[in-house]
Amino acid sequence: MKSKEPCLISISEIFNKFKYEIPIYQRNFAWTDNQIEQLIDDIDSSINNENEYYFLGNLIVNAKSENLYEVIDGQQRLTVLFLLKKYLKLETPIDALKFEARTKSNSTLEFIGCDHKKQCVESPAEEILSGYNEIKRCFEDKLKHKKDFKLKFEEKLGKVFLIQIQVPKGINLNHYFEIMNTRGEQLELHEIVKNKLISKLQNEVEREVAAMIWEKCSDMNSYVQMNFDINDRRNIFDKYWSSLKEEINSFDSLVDSLNKSNTSWKSRKKSLRDILINIDKIYKETASINESNVKNEENERFESIISFPDFLLQVNLIVKNDAGDGSSLDDRHFINKLQWTWDNTETSKNFLFNLLRCRVFFDKYILKREFAKEYKEKGKWSLQRLQKSKSTRKKDSEKPSYVGTFSDEENQKLRMLQSCLRITYTSPKTMYWINEVLSKLLNNEETKQMANDEEKIAKELISLLEKYCVEKVRESDFEQKSGFNFERIVFSYLDYLLYRDGYPKGDKKISGNWQFQFRNSIEHFYPQNPAYGKKWNSNQQEKEALNSFGNLALISVSGNSTFSNQPPQDKVAPIEKHKKIVEQSLKLQIMKKMVEENNNEWTPKMVETHKEEMFNILKEEILEKGAQNTEN
Repeated sequence: MKSKEPCLISISEIFNKFKYEIPIYQRNFAWTDNQIEQLIDDIDSSINNENEYYFLGNLIVNAKSENLYEVIDGQQRLTVLFLLKKYLKLETPIDALKFEARTKSNSTLEFIGCDHKKQCVESPAEEILSGYNEIKRCFEDKLKHKKDFKLKFEEKLGKVFLIQIQVPKGINLNHYFEIMNTRGEQLELHEIVKNKLISKLQNEVEREVAAMIWEKCSDMNSYVQMNFDINDRRNIFDKYWSSLKEEINSFDSLVDSLNKSNTSWKSRKKSLRDILINIDKIYKETASINESNVKNEENERFESIISFPDFLLQVNLIVKNDAGDGSSLDDRHFINKLQWTWDNTETSKNFLFNLLRCRVFFDKYILKREFAKEYKEKGKWSLQRLQKSKSTRKKDSEKPSYVGTFSDEENQKLRMLQSCLRITYTSPKTMYWINEVLSKLLNNEETKQMANDEEKIAKELISLLEKYCVEKVRESDFEQKSGFNFERIVFSYLDYLLYRDGYPKGDKKISGNWQFQFRNSIEHFYPQNPAYGKKWNSNQQEKEALNSFGNLALISVSGNSTFSNQPPQDKVAPIEKHKKIVEQSLKLQIMKKMVEENNNEWTPKMVETHKEEMFNILKEEILEKGAQNTEN
């Protein structure tokens, strides 16, 4: 056995020195696209010269034999590193990482990075395949801007280390694993910011209000109004609960409103005797329990598209009111980005109050995922505002209800537009479109230009986000791209336009109940290496058609895996799993119809025709939005 002393292991050598097994009691691989992208960015940005190194933390293992270790803590990072080395085609033994008793996962690890195009796994472990494809996508995006990125990254891996710690021989692993998973967590960065902000306030009441704002805003998976108890909700929000009261226009006015209420902040701290002799407390406790039940149901119903720390960065960018440097939403140097907010009492109050304001706007005007009724398991996109309604169960009691933020047509269009951006820019640090919306609402709220005019607000936001998308499409230089070099926004916004205007223009049959799904895999409709039939490489027309926009569609990773190298006529066959894949993209539905109308043929000439039609739709939109900007 090797020494139990902790050892420093370079990432470039880790799988060549040891073999690792992830035990069955560990959860499946579960890192998200954001976590994978963050790891790649951290490695890239943290090593800038020959004297720098980067540590990924500890890898805690138990020795099963001389060079085989079971992973106790660190399996998520270890799996990403294995997939990363496979993508970079660095020397990595095929059995260097295994999952105990998980055949599908092990088969997928063997299949990942295969040079041959043959489908090696009929039913791959989707979470592992998705992780590998996210690594591939990250590198493809970065190579567009920095051609030597892959080579430089490989060099940097030699300066990235893990500290491998071997647990003592004979330790009770189940007990150790339980301790590892129930140990106290360190103070999170946003809690440090909270303490800094509160420390600048003048008295106990102000600090209590500040703590309340922070606590209520930090729960992102429910509407912020519902995070307040019923009395505070009545004092802070209007009679419908949908907006702050008009008289509450600053942190100090919020404090005043709470102090003037029947439930004084000073009376919150009562002795046990006071509580026992106050008969009203019994009623209030009962009401609190009912409120809690409603709140729990709501937390299970809605899911925010960003976390609280990411929301803080959004608010910071708005309140600071500067153009940013392209990294304003990146959580690296989180404390430094927010440090200005606790310069003095006024900056702290201003930030805290705008945090609450932005949160109200966020819940009302930014979409969420909703898990209810027939969508309870898979969820759906939701753009709704909260409003108070009367309970049918109990007389004079109040309950929350959720209705579309705008009228049906405008609400549907804005929800579709936001979901288009959500599935395209999946990393919170790229979600500047949220900032565009919140900035617009905050500024217009201050000038009262659109007060109580929801129809105008809807049109303004739709126009704002359409122009945002158009600019991203234009910047992508899509007419000069081919194959995997097309930006995802080109596919997503095209599908939005097909939904909005129909195809042919004015015919809305294609739209139906369609909605955006998460997808980031570019599919060659006519495959690069077909399972059977002719390969498109005999002449220049075929070669160009293969990577032409007319032969491409954006679908999910699992959909791409299912389609594999099948020819177009097989992909559009009336098979349920194929039908669900085709439904992911309106563009792909048009391609399917073209094949069906052409005797199941898909030719280079059809590819060119489809490309020109789709490009014309995009170019017309760019011209139209450009003309609107000129008029404005």
